[in-house]
Amino acid sequence: MARRSGTREWTIAQVAEEFGVTHRTIRYYEDQGLISPERRGTQRVFHPRDRVRLALVLRGKRIGLDLEKIRRIVDMYDESPGEVGQLRYLLAEVAERRAELEQRRADIEQTLAELDDLETRCRADLAELEGRFRDSRAAPDREVIATAGGADVARRGSSSKPGRSSSPGGDRDDESASSPGGDQ
Repeated sequence: MARRSGTREWTIAQVAEEFGVTHRTIRYYEDQGLISPERRGTQRVFHPRDRVRLALVLRGKRIGLDLEKIRRIVDMYDESPGEVGQLRYLLAEVAERRAELEQRRADIEQTLAELDDLETRCRADLAELEGRFRDSRAAPDREVIATAGGADVARRGSSSKPGRSSSPGGDRDDESASSPGGDQ
């Protein structure tokens, strides 16, 4: 864009490209009163002051400040108490934001530690269960017999538990081997 009285001017396209934002973002900040480019008909003309203000707005957004805090910081530069007040306010905001982020970091570290603990317990439980499964499949004295219901029941060796029948019909209590209504 042409220079006027020795000052550099930029179009919205040039400013958007330089700062890596969309035209819509720049128009939004203008609507919010954070920047106020000169209007020449339908064209926006940006001066060095507009670029500085836009840079401050974008920096404020990057560090997590809301638009009202950003507005206050940007507006302080032109108003009383001026740059000193602006810097004091900004330092207070930086300290507050830092405290929030430090707390968030502590929360994340705690969550990661809990996830590490959970993962360790799950891996140990899985290894134990897989070990039991391998042991049960590799045990030479274990045999599987068919039950009357069709489900397989594992039985160790040829000995049976006390009070249990070792008949091929399945493991049943001696009392339940007889019919409920009388003898067999």
